[in-house]
Amino acid sequence: MNYPNSKIKLVATAFAITLIISSCVQEQKKIGQSEANPSTVTAKEISASQIPSGHLHTYDEVEQVHAQTLMQQESFKTSARMKSIKRHRVNPFVTTADYVLQGNSDDINRDEYGNINQNTVKRVLEDPVSTFSIDVDTGAYAVVRRHLNQGVLPPENAVRVEELINYFDYQYPQPHSSEAPFSVSTELAATPWNKNSHLLQVGLQGYLPANEARSAANLVFLIDVSGSMNARDKLPLLKNAFRLLVKQLNAKDSISIVVYAGSSGVVLESTRGNLKGNILAALDKLSAGGSTHGSAGIQLAYNMAEQSFIKGGINRVILATDGDFNVGTVNHESLIDLIDRKRSKGISLTTLGFGQGNYNDHLMEQLADHGDGNYSYIDNLNEARKTLVEQISATLETIAKDVKIQIEWNPAVVSEYRLIGYENRLLNREDFNNDKIDAGEIGAGHTVTALYEITFTDSQQTRLGALRYQPDNQQPRTSSNEIAFLKLRYKKPEDTKSQLIQHALGKDDVLVAIDSASNSLRFAASVAAFGELLRGGDNLQQFGYQDVLKLARSARGADEHGYRGEYVRLVELAEALDSSS
Repeated sequence: MNYPNSKIKLVATAFAITLIISSCVQEQKKIGQSEANPSTVTAKEISASQIPSGHLHTYDEVEQVHAQTLMQQESFKTSARMKSIKRHRVNPFVTTADYVLQGNSDDINRDEYGNINQNTVKRVLEDPVSTFSIDVDTGAYAVVRRHLNQGVLPPENAVRVEELINYFDYQYPQPHSSEAPFSVSTELAATPWNKNSHLLQVGLQGYLPANEARSAANLVFLIDVSGSMNARDKLPLLKNAFRLLVKQLNAKDSISIVVYAGSSGVVLESTRGNLKGNILAALDKLSAGGSTHGSAGIQLAYNMAEQSFIKGGINRVILATDGDFNVGTVNHESLIDLIDRKRSKGISLTTLGFGQGNYNDHLMEQLADHGDGNYSYIDNLNEARKTLVEQISATLETIAKDVKIQIEWNPAVVSEYRLIGYENRLLNREDFNNDKIDAGEIGAGHTVTALYEITFTDSQQTRLGALRYQPDNQQPRTSSNEIAFLKLRYKKPEDTKSQLIQHALGKDDVLVAIDSASNSLRFAASVAAFGELLRGGDNLQQFGYQDVLKLARSARGADEHGYRGEYVRLVELAEALDSSS
């Protein structure tokens, strides 16, 4: 049956509803424009401008004015919203649409990782020398762990294999004194994923003085308190992490705290390490808000470090941030130049990364590298304890700097080699003897591990075919019993001239089976294979997660702090998440 009057009413009602919705949308746009007027001065800029020029901004002064300004702005916003509510009685459709759009924006992952071009197989006849800088950073391991614990595989460029390997201690022989700042160990065994190659492990163990013998430390905590740090895994975790570090300090140490957001300020002037109550109270006051102007904060932190400089001691800025420098003229090259200059004056830089979503892993690693420091990513409080309590000496005190490794392969014995990891630490051959070329540092008690996969000339199969116009062999200059000649250069922290360590590696030390190798080599091989699986596994043939797990479980050892047990669990998680396995 037809109901013409009802149809007319329905059409009229629909038209009226459309007009109301359109009116509400227009009003909401007006309010949004008034709240986001590009000519409006931000609360942080007003806060800074209301403090007299020439006056050093303390954190309390900036925050006091900032709070008053925010109240004024919020009063205006609330007034505008209330007028809209009174006029239109709330429009649920517009509110829901704004919420969904904001939610989608928050879910976008803007984490930044540097591009990694994986090392390729080298032919000894064409490229007989391998040179690289050591690396003690461990940030990539914690980033991988965070992803896996959240139920996703990490991006390939987040996986720096050497940082996964160096997350673990391998119980290399301890040096007896600081005169020889580190020991050097080598081991060679069959490769678990390739029957035609072998793994060479080069291990360095840094000298670890007793805790009471640690040098006096002048530390400046440089803390990001911008709005991007307002998340549970950022500023709250950061404050708890620094509380752990404060408990390790004593009267010979001095602490300053600098914060930065839209503007930077000094929260705590230089304070003796035994005055823990004062330091902790300053930490407790920190809260997040505003945009991020990191370069201004770094300059102020270095100024504070220079004021309290300890000759012959530890002078270090510890930068804690998500790396989201999003305001001001942030020229990363200029920032790195500043860090290089301060490093030459004896002030180093350590970076601690927090959070996700807008995390700049690449920048954090770069800054630490140029600052003669180390980079760690803090994804939970236990990682903070490992970095700032258990390994405090390694984090704070450098025992050797500009450490370089160079290996010359004997073409009569070795036909091919591949360095596993260290892609962004490779050096030119001539850089090894050039003391002006910066390289990595070793902290007190640090271990450094490098793995090479090598193929002997008598192997049944090689990865690279012979060239038509190049000789297949050449007369070796050294004994055919030597696999390679290992050289290391390093400087003591106060020196500008490097020292040389060198010795030959003999074929007599080769172990036939991986099962006969030490726990150190087998566990390192497991971690290396895991890292390569996360990057696609192009060099592993049929070696899979179960093989990685078998190798790790057999080499777990004492595992005092449970790190190797946690690693096994992460491999199991990755296998479950990897659809290709």
